[in-house]
Amino acid sequence: MAFGRSIYKTPAQLREMVAPGRATAASLDAVAAAIAAGVSTLELDALAERAIEAAGGSSNFKLEPGYHYTVCASVNDEVVHGIPGSRILQPGDIVSIDSGAVVRGADGQGWNGDAARTFVLPDPARPEVVAERQRLSEVTEQSLWRGIARLATARHLNEVGEAIEDYIMSQGDYGILTDYIGHGIGRKMHEEPPVFNYRVRAKGPEVKPGLVVAIEPMVVLGDQETYVKDDGWTVATEDGSAAAHWEHSVAVHKDGIWVLTAEDGGAAGLAPYGITPAPIA
Repeated sequence: MAFGRSIYKTPAQLREMVAPGRATAASLDAVAAAIAAGVSTLELDALAERAIEAAGGSSNFKLEPGYHYTVCASVNDEVVHGIPGSRILQPGDIVSIDSGAVVRGADGQGWNGDAARTFVLPDPARPEVVAERQRLSEVTEQSLWRGIARLATARHLNEVGEAIEDYIMSQGDYGILTDYIGHGIGRKMHEEPPVFNYRVRAKGPEVKPGLVVAIEPMVVLGDQETYVKDDGWTVATEDGSAAAHWEHSVAVHKDGIWVLTAEDGGAAGLAPYGITPAPIA
């Protein structure tokens, strides 16, 4: 597949993408501060929306036709696209929250951020379940950072998927979802190019200044086969196994990379790989 210059942002456009990244991060910070057993997923959705609005943005998830919420809240065997509602979280639940923000730039155009985090709720009665799910989340998160670290040195984008798959497979018998992958991001939340979480034959586009992508591994404890629930949105595992989802939006620019949806630009996550992110000037 050939990719034109349209997938690469100008330096001015990269600067416009900082604000929506921060707004997205703020929404997930708000969720992290409140998530607990006894809280509903709809309450978390409201907190995320308020955080985005306080940062000067609005929900880009609500721009998706037919979707009316700020976040996706996927619980236990739900991998992605779970709809917030009256469901009350229980001890031991593993919960993936996916959020995004759109902020209008100086040119009047909207620019997007997209990120996800997974949380495992404590359960003293089932420590072995919590430990297994926490390990799943940690493996998924670290695979994300491996992918981001590879982006910092890669010549072609699909090297990211190689790094993600190699790490996950080295950690145990986990399943990597292949039907749901990452994507470019900019004026739209979902743009070209695709960002794979596993090896593919093609090299993908060149990694060079102006490339902005959302990297988002989704990993399960069991088989990778999934189905869409009757609500038309929620993706769940066929075998009922637990799932985790981590995501960041990352920009490549003339001075290096910057994780737009991390408050520190990715400094903490990239430190183990000897990579120091550079702010977008």
